[in-house]
Parts: sequence; C-alpha cells; structure tokens
Amino acid sequence: MENGHETGPVDGSKVPPVTTGWKEVVRKYQQPSKRKSAWQLANTLIPYALLWVAMFFALEVSWWLVVPLAVLAGAFLIRIFVIFHDCTHGSFFKSKRANEITGFLTGLLAITPFHQWRMEHTVHHSAAGDLDRRGIGDVWTLTVQEYLESSRWKRFSYRFFRNPVILFGFAPLTLFLVVNRIPVKEANRSVRRWVHVTNLCIVLMAVGLSLVFGTMNYLLIQLMVTAVASVAGVWLFYVQHQFEDVSWERKEDWDFARAALAGSSFYKLPKILQWFSGNIGYHHIHHLSPRIPNYQLERAHESEPMFQQVEPLTVRGSIKSLNFRLWDEEKRQLTGYRVLKDKRREKAARH
Repeated sequence: MENGHETGPVDGSKVPPVTTGWKEVVRKYQQPSKRKSAWQLANTLIPYALLWVAMFFALEVSWWLVVPLAVLAGAFLIRIFVIFHDCTHGSFFKSKRANEITGFLTGLLAITPFHQWRMEHTVHHSAAGDLDRRGIGDVWTLTVQEYLESSRWKRFSYRFFRNPVILFGFAPLTLFLVVNRIPVKEANRSVRRWVHVTNLCIVLMAVGLSLVFGTMNYLLIQLMVTAVASVAGVWLFYVQHQFEDVSWERKEDWDFARAALAGSSFYKLPKILQWFSGNIGYHHIHHLSPRIPNYQLERAHESEPMFQQVEPLTVRGSIKSLNFRLWDEEKRQLTGYRVLKDKRREKAARH
C-alpha cells in the first residue's frame, strides 16, 4: 500500500512484492542536482539549436541533407520533452519557479502547454492502472464487455482510433499541433490563460524562424522534426502502459505502489535510445516516484533489488503491443479483437 507496507504479490506474475518501506527507498534518489540538470539542458538544447543552424545552411545545398538533420533534431526534441516532463513533476530543479520557467520554455519547443499538461498528467499518475478512473492522460482503452455493450458508432470510433496507422501515424501530429492548442473543459481560468499565452508564443517563434528560413522551408522542417518526436513519444507512452503483462484493477482493488510496478513497463532500450528518451523506459520507477529526476532513474534501478526484479520489456517484445485492443477482465490481460468472436459464440450457445 501507499503507506509503505508490503503490498503482496502482484497478480500474475513477474512483478515481485513491493518492498516494505519503498518510500524510504525512492527518497534516496529524489534530490535534483543543479549541476546534472544544467548539463542535461546544455547537452540537449545546444545540439538542438546547432541542428537548426545546420539545416539553415543545408538548405542552400540540398534538401537531402536537411532530412537526416531534421530526423536527428526530432530525436533531441524527444529529450527536450522529457526535461519538460520532469519540470511538470517539479523534479528537474529544487526550485518551483525554475521548474515552471524551464518547463514553459521547453514546452514551447515541444509545442505543449506546460500548465495544462501538468494538470492532466498529475491525474494520469494518480489513476494509472485503475479501470474505474480511465480517460484523462491515457490511451483510450475499453474492456471487452464495454466494447460489446457499446453503440455501433462508438465501436467504429474505437476501432478507428486504435488502428496503428491512426494511433501512431495521424494522431501524434494531431495531438501536438491541434489538440494541445485547445484548453480542456477541466481547465480553470489560469490554465486556460496559459494555454493561450503558449499558443501566442509559439506563433511568434514560428514567425521569427520563418523570417530566417522562409515560411515554407520552416514549416516543412518543423513538421518533420515534430513528426519524428511526436510519433516516437506516443509510442513510448503507449508501451509504458499497454504491454503483455500489464496489471489493471478496479478501484476497490487498486494499490498505488503495486500499480506503479505492475502497471508501468520497464522498457529496456539500447543505450543510444535510452539517452535520447531521457531514461523514461524506467517507467515503473518513475510511476512509483515521479519526484525522481530522469537522470537518477538508471542509478535507482541499478542500486535497488526491488527494481531489478521487474521483468524488462524489450524492443522486440514491445511489438506485441500493436495487437492489443481491449482489456479482458475475466482473463486479466490485454487482448485483440479475436476474443469478441469467442464471446459472441458463447452468447449464441446460451440462447
């Protein structure tokens, strides 16, 4: 439980019991380092800026030189988003003001409003793995029974949204370029105002860069950079909570610590991808303690046996997640649409 006592085995499985006193364990890694934070900003923002300069000069030679530079810039933008993400948790700096300023500025680069995203992401952390509190900051997921009881239109919409071409092709750019521009209905007046301020600053930034690059050149480059970062970002978020051995519970059985270790993946990436993704693959640790800065997550994993016992999700293994569509409450696992045929067959047999 969240009070620090052992929660017992997690259904299933490969996730060990949560160690008694886990709060004391994670507390050792929660202190931000001003030096490490400053270095991470430098080794992320400076190369990102230099890539934009390189793309400006590459335009005079060939667009074939611009494209790989834009792809690399997209990889750095993922890392920028992770810094932004840490700032929303107040974990990148000790100072609340430093986190808010850095988060707002990196949010401009990531085309994401800091205050609104922080609000929604806080809800996500408080309810991840809880079947009764889905809907904010997560990927739309229905149970098998909910799908069978849905209207024809809702089933069509769900299948359309969960199609990999839509989910990882069209949805990421739509999310960052369109959805992030609109205040959500849960936003208060302050959050709404900051969404509009963010939008205005993004427009001013776009105008300035268009004057340097030319409008069409800037738009094409920004689109490529954002596409790389948004598609990769949505994939990372997807596999963090939609993987083969994930555990979800109804509210009465939900437990914070258990949900963190069983409901969030340990996505073991190659070192270069781990660097660009800011260690976010250690998502089980992040959900147990979002106050741990991203640059401390690997050290926490290597130092604590309770984290090392969590089964890693490999890149190859994560591909299976593309087949998951629904949560089967009877079997307590994610499944594909094939299970619907079995359910209909069972229903027909009863009648």
